[in-house]
Amino acid sequence: MDTQTALFQQHRSRLFGLAYRMLGTPADAEDVLHDAWLRWDAQDIDALNDPEAWLVTVTTRLALDRLRRAKTERAHYPGPWLPEPLLADADQPEARLERAESLTLSFLVLLERLSADERAAFLLREIFDYSHAETAAMLDISEDACRQRVHRAKQRLRDERPRQGAPDHHRQHRLLERFAEALRTPDIDTLRALFAEDAVHISDGGGLVTATLRPLHGAERLARLYLQIALHQQADGVCHEIHTLNGAPALLSWHDGNLISASWIDDDGTGISAIHALRHPGKLARLAAVTKSKGSASLY
Repeated sequence: MDTQTALFQQHRSRLFGLAYRMLGTPADAEDVLHDAWLRWDAQDIDALNDPEAWLVTVTTRLALDRLRRAKTERAHYPGPWLPEPLLADADQPEARLERAESLTLSFLVLLERLSADERAAFLLREIFDYSHAETAAMLDISEDACRQRVHRAKQRLRDERPRQGAPDHHRQHRLLERFAEALRTPDIDTLRALFAEDAVHISDGGGLVTATLRPLHGAERLARLYLQIALHQQADGVCHEIHTLNGAPALLSWHDGNLISASWIDDDGTGISAIHALRHPGKLARLAAVTKSKGSASLY
């Protein structure tokens, strides 16, 4: 392997982690890395003082351009847009990058509340630990502007973050076990008891499969929704299993060997405060192939 290729491979995991956190889909992150590699391959690396900074700068700017286009497209998306998970058990190097909580699907949903510029500044400074001066240089803005973007992003995320703060994945796993059992033996009171009073349901079907087109709020409403879902799934022979997606527990639902949804939750310490249901077939396809090959013992 030549020196130029070796240097790119050395930083590839960090670059992928940045692009994925910017864009929320592995395929888009890979596309950004491909474009970054083409620019890197044409670059005279002997003229670079800091190859890593050059690669991070190019990757960030490519991801920013793609994210701006994606936000325009998502404005016309049929219903809520949810990020696509990495591999099912997150055992690839990219999944262990930087701060683990910044890779969870719930955190990626929060990042969607930021503007593209705020998201880039926040990730570079707060997740990848570049200084304000380094971040400003990568984004080609002043240091004061960088500090303002990071401050706005942190404030917005504090306002939007679920009440309990840092997630407890063991508690979420227990809640998902109870939720899976409630789907297997549907009962309105059991389901209602799982949800916080102001719980929210968000579903992404991409206009391709049945999904709610706007968030639903309230424990009673969610309990009735999932009672109907559970009764239909019971009749259709749907089974559920708990996997780890992006470092956090998630419930996968299968029908006739096909993955029909991947759901993850937030909780407030006493019950489910938010449940995100990914039903988009395209976003589930890569995940389905991996989970089928690995199998699971946590069937419900």
